[in-house]
Amino acid sequence: MIRSALPILAAAGFAQASIDLRLPTENHHLFTGSHDRFYMYVDRTFEGEVTKPWEGGAFGYVRTAMRFNDRVILTKFHEGIDIAPVNRDRAGNPLDLVSSIADGRVAHVSPISGRSNYGKYIVVEHEWENSSVYSLYAHLAEITCKPGDPVRAGSVLGRMGYTGAGINRTRAHLHLELAMLMSRNFDDWQKVSGGGINYHGNFNGMNLAGTDVARFFLEQRANPQLRFSEFVTATPVYFKVIAPSRGTPDFVARQPWICRGAAEGAVSWEISFSATGQPVAFTPSKRHVDAPVVTAVRPSDIPHRYLTRNLITGEANRASLTLSGKRLVALLMEDFPVTGAQAMEVRKTGPEG
Repeated sequence: MIRSALPILAAAGFAQASIDLRLPTENHHLFTGSHDRFYMYVDRTFEGEVTKPWEGGAFGYVRTAMRFNDRVILTKFHEGIDIAPVNRDRAGNPLDLVSSIADGRVAHVSPISGRSNYGKYIVVEHEWENSSVYSLYAHLAEITCKPGDPVRAGSVLGRMGYTGAGINRTRAHLHLELAMLMSRNFDDWQKVSGGGINYHGNFNGMNLAGTDVARFFLEQRANPQLRFSEFVTATPVYFKVIAPSRGTPDFVARQPWICRGAAEGAVSWEISFSATGQPVAFTPSKRHVDAPVVTAVRPSDIPHRYLTRNLITGEANRASLTLSGKRLVALLMEDFPVTGAQAMEVRKTGPEG
């Protein structure tokens, strides 16, 4: 049994001028610059060469190398960071405790490793700037919290392990994500999209839009007053999509700081995306469109599908949405039949004006 060495909050509500942000394990080599000791490497075989690059444990396009013309590019997106263990027992099992990166509340616990590629994982909800931001802790060996538990920064949640897909004892690590919830009706979207059984409700990893958590740690350490909203909206934009809408999207209502301009009279919204598909800004528009369409893209001599996890296709300054891209926009705009609890609430109260 793991016991927290830090006190637990008596209530979830609290206010603070800046975020008390802490790394989730005792591995602090992110701050020393010894990245090969902070990130867990991946096993890579490319063109006959076997390597173990630590970069494969970082955020972004860090995996699945391929040669395009005279360049080697990495095309597989890793939505979190993999933190290597500091302590192991004689058998090689990790002993590191995993703790919450900030004050919050346990929103979801998945104790059955076979129900997700994450293995056993936890999601913690943080209230920052009157919006909810979520941290996710995956591949755990043991979980010692339950949904609804209030936690402090540093409160122990469980123990590092190697549950889930694509991981073994040698490569045991903590997979950490920092994300925004895309929809409160994910289960309805998944049914329309032909997904399988969803054991995790809205806390399915596909419903969490991850940001570069390591960079946020580093920038927030340099500037403790840095707000999450500032960090997200400063993320470089790779492409923009305009989509029809009958009102303010629920995603914008939950993250009002992401809105750029007055929503009154808008009949569509232009969404700015990073290369990883993270929403960076929503801009209301009076342009009439019948379906989502790409309005701008960063020019590239590499096909866009390799640089955007196949959300858009095309080359140079031309791009269009793929099926995956259309599904992402539909999830954000809730452009699918909603039958869940939120739909019931809308029917009782009426849509927002």
